[in-house]
This record gives sequence, structure tokens and C-alpha cells, in this order.
Amino acid sequence: MADDQVQPASLLAPFAGAKPPAPAWFDAAIAHEPERSLIPVDGANIELLTWGEVGNPGLLFLHGNGAHADWWSFIAPFFSKDWRVAAISWAGMGGSDWREAYSGETFAAEIFAAIDAAQLEAGGIKPILVGHSFGGFPTLYCAALHADRLRGVVMADSSIQPPEKRWKGPPPRPAPGNRVYDTLEEALTRFRLAPPQPCENLYIADFIARRSLKEVEGGWTWKFDPAIWQRFKMPDLGDLLTRIACPAALMWGERSNLMHAETLDYMIAQMPKDVRLLPLPDADHHVMIDQPLAFVAGLRGLLATWG
Repeated sequence: MADDQVQPASLLAPFAGAKPPAPAWFDAAIAHEPERSLIPVDGANIELLTWGEVGNPGLLFLHGNGAHADWWSFIAPFFSKDWRVAAISWAGMGGSDWREAYSGETFAAEIFAAIDAAQLEAGGIKPILVGHSFGGFPTLYCAALHADRLRGVVMADSSIQPPEKRWKGPPPRPAPGNRVYDTLEEALTRFRLAPPQPCENLYIADFIARRSLKEVEGGWTWKFDPAIWQRFKMPDLGDLLTRIACPAALMWGERSNLMHAETLDYMIAQMPKDVRLLPLPDADHHVMIDQPLAFVAGLRGLLATWG
């Protein structure tokens, strides 16, 4: 989630390309590096990261818009002792190929291709999906339309607005191409979170920013497809909330500017009555960045109750 046009303030500019200091737990987590591969899905190569032993229960992490699989590289190792863990970069993001069109069904195909390639079902148990922000939309799609293949789903700060609050104007204008920066250091100073929010854990912002960029002719640019929203189709998300057919949980940051009381009331009213609710104190929208260890603890507790 990085773009010159998202917010005026730069998170990493004060460091001028140097890495902010990080706590020991973070350094230990990212030292547990994943296996990396590309898997073909409907004509696009999809980036796949895996941790843990094949045969353990499967856990698949799904990132938000404009992000990439490494947003989970400091979270996934906390689960890799007991789980076979995977994360993907959606088509159009991270190290995955871009598509001419994006849809709920193509994203679902990427999910189940990753489940197969990572062998998340090798132990004979259905996998669990954890989707953050935009990643919660394909997660919801699968919970409604492919629930027979899932043990459960977690939507983390995935905001679905009441019908009267949804945008009903013209389609968004085509996005300009991503800017090219002369140096990696210059590009890093332009990284910011979307939607705008504070970030106290700048060592995490630096880690994901460096993996959000790629070297091209003339310098460095962002990996994500800037036109994805002009080529994206998904069924009505409110309708999908009513059709969830597997165990589900909703997690959100209590300070999130996307999960106001009206939004939460609407989503909870639409979802099954047994949905688990996990608010994270002192967290904004990017819950795994704001409160990474609390996120891990909350998710561990939830997974334990799902057996």
C-alpha cells in the first residue's frame, strides 16, 4: 500500500534510506525466511511463500490492496511450529503477474491453487483463511461460495459499508502509471499507508516498503498494478455476508477509520449469529503493523477454539 497520491506525510523520510531499529522478536521472525515460488493460475504466475511442515493443519494469509505476501513474513513464523503456513501476493500485486481483468472467481482460483501448491490439506484437515482489508473480500467470497473446502475464515479490518454509504457515482478514472524514482532511497521516502494512519512501528513499514518496490529501467517503482480497480469485479459483498457457510471471525482495530460503529453494526447484523468478534485495542486499520504481537495472540486464541 504505497502511492505518492495517498497522503502527504512520508513515514520513512526521516531515515533517508537507513533501516529503523527493530526489536529482537521482529529480527528473529524475519530470520525465519519462507520458501518462495511462483504458481501458474489462469494465465498468471502467483507469488507463494510457505513456512512450516507439510502435514500440519493449513493456514493461508491474504494481504490487502497494493500490498504483497511479505506483509505476513513477520507474522507467519509465529504459527509455523504447529501449522503449515502460506501467503500469496494477489495477481496485480507483489511479485505476481498483472491481469487484464480481476474478479472474485480469479482471486478464489488463486487461493485454492495456493492451498494445493503449499499442500495445506496434506494432513487431511481443511485450511483456514486469514484476509486483511481487501484480502478479506476474496476470503468472504470463498466463505460464501466455496465453504465446503474451508475449516474457517478470519476477516481482519475488512470494511463492508451499509448500502446507503456505498459509492454510487461514476467509475473511477483510469489510474496513471506508477512513478519511477531515481534511487531506492528516494522511493522508500515516498512510502505511506493507505488509508492514511499513524505508524509507530516504522521498522515494519521499512520492511514491507523495501519489498513493495522493483528495479526497472531508469530507477525504482511500485510493484502493484495502479489500474486494478478499473478492471475489478466482485459480487455484492453485503449479500455475501449473509451467505457465509463456514466458521467465521471478524477482527478489527478499535481505532480503525474504516470500521466505524455504523459499519460494524451493519456487518455483524448481516453475518451469521455465531461469528466470532475480535476487536484489537490501540490498533488502526493495519492491525498486524500496529499491534503485531496482539494480532498473533488474538489469532492464536481463535484458532485454538476452532480445534
